[in-house]
Amino acid sequence: MRKGRGGVNLWGQHSSTVFSITLVLFVFGLLLFLEYHSYRITHEMQERITFKVDLVPDISDADALALRDSIAQYPYVKNVDYISKDEAAEIFAADLGEDFVGFLGYNPLYPSLMVNFRSEIIPTNADRVIEQFTKEVGEDECVTGVVYQENVVSELNDVFYKISWILIIFIVLLLFVSVVLINNTIQIALYARRDSIQTMRMVGAEMSFITRPYLRRSVGYGLLGGVFAVALLVLMVSVVGKQFSLNLLKSADWTVYGVMAAVILVSGVIVSYFSTLLAVRRQLRG
Repeated sequence: MRKGRGGVNLWGQHSSTVFSITLVLFVFGLLLFLEYHSYRITHEMQERITFKVDLVPDISDADALALRDSIAQYPYVKNVDYISKDEAAEIFAADLGEDFVGFLGYNPLYPSLMVNFRSEIIPTNADRVIEQFTKEVGEDECVTGVVYQENVVSELNDVFYKISWILIIFIVLLLFVSVVLINNTIQIALYARRDSIQTMRMVGAEMSFITRPYLRRSVGYGLLGGVFAVALLVLMVSVVGKQFSLNLLKSADWTVYGVMAAVILVSGVIVSYFSTLLAVRRQLRG
């Protein structure tokens, strides 16, 4: 790719520069993709954690359903299912593989409510909400106790925070590396044109006049690298999804993917622009 005699050839090797930007933005987009899906998977697992509210054995179905409807009104509750004594016996017999009620002569199981929370409360104020729930529900005269896997809740919360912070650190480091990489690439290209830059400075050209063509070119290459990076990510997601039978392109995720694509494109333009600006000004002041 050549420019005319009066053109500006900022990026001495266009393909290598675009490739560098594309690679950096692709890895950046991949980290965003992993961050989003770690968030989604962790929250889906959190919503599957069940809080078992044991009820008194002689509670009527009407009272149990009334309590179920009352608990369902809690803002942090996603779903509540009522399991009667007979249903509990059927489930336990199916798991056990034999009719234990016939063997014992009576049903020792209690009716219960199976409660699932909304995942939004887990990473923010899980301990406070769970304590409030167990206290309020436990005070009801129809409730004998609230049981849940406390260790699972805390472990999922820890996993979510650890994964999020690791990916955030990688994203910040990647942005720093991308600025350094692009800056060095531009410095090499500018060094080859140092004579023409010095000539423009000697004839009185202002810094804004000298830097404007370079900045326009940097925006173009940043945008082009972003487009290539997004295309590679779409291809990767499609191939991985088909290869491992994963539904990674659900319609519910399209809005988030669109935001990611916009972030990648904007990041490419911003990083390229400011890297070029720093490199050109350094060269002019050198």
